[in-house]
Amino acid sequence: MAISIAIASGKGGTGKTTIAANLAVALAKFRRDVIVLDADIAMANLELVLGVEGKGKTLNDVLAGRASIEEAIYEGPAGVKVVPAGISLDAFRKARPEKLEEVLKKLHDMAEIIIIDCPAGIGREALTAISASEHLILVVNPEISSISDALKVIAIARRLDTNVLGAIINRTMKEDSELSSKAIATILEVPVLGVVPEDPNVRKCAAFGVPIVIRYPDSPASQAIMEIAAKLIGKEYKPKKVEKESFIKKFIRGIFGGRK
Repeated sequence: MAISIAIASGKGGTGKTTIAANLAVALAKFRRDVIVLDADIAMANLELVLGVEGKGKTLNDVLAGRASIEEAIYEGPAGVKVVPAGISLDAFRKARPEKLEEVLKKLHDMAEIIIIDCPAGIGREALTAISASEHLILVVNPEISSISDALKVIAIARRLDTNVLGAIINRTMKEDSELSSKAIATILEVPVLGVVPEDPNVRKCAAFGVPIVIRYPDSPASQAIMEIAAKLIGKEYKPKKVEKESFIKKFIRGIFGGRK
């Protein structure tokens, strides 16, 4: 039987989908059998991050009764299995979000870990995804508005008997205006599972449809996500130290492109 982990956020723009996608791939790199499912059926983006867009059958088709869940599973990077939500408006209009729990029950026999990318906020689809999951991880930014919204999600998750594993602080820039990890843990009353720094490579990867843990495995964000994945499965992982580029190296790379 798989364990299911909902990846949620109190507001949009925290980088939740990027974290969900890369965390799933990171767990697959640790040789775990992982399914990642896009429960954001209205604003589906997971398939773009993982490079599996344009598939024939999707979660919306399953929720609409037009396909089986087996038909909507595709192989993604590092062997992770992906269930995209799809972008068909017709399938979305006919989808029944309340069937998500039934879908997850079927997936439980197909993997060790199910990562669920929830819609942001506390709308009906988000609550359905959270209630259908055993565990929850919040993705927050180090700012008071993000933390305030996250508190609402935590309160609702507890009412739904979904276990809150902790929070991932994403897109940190080490500025004085940012809330510290300790302050965030104190306010949310949950552990901080890891801190992922702002990384320009994330945007590049989104353009290519390749997760950052695959395209730039040594980047600061990749290393942070790999460390979080290892923590979740009880593995030891020492992040690689990334040497800072000298001014000369940056100058030369700027002239000659430095593309990978």
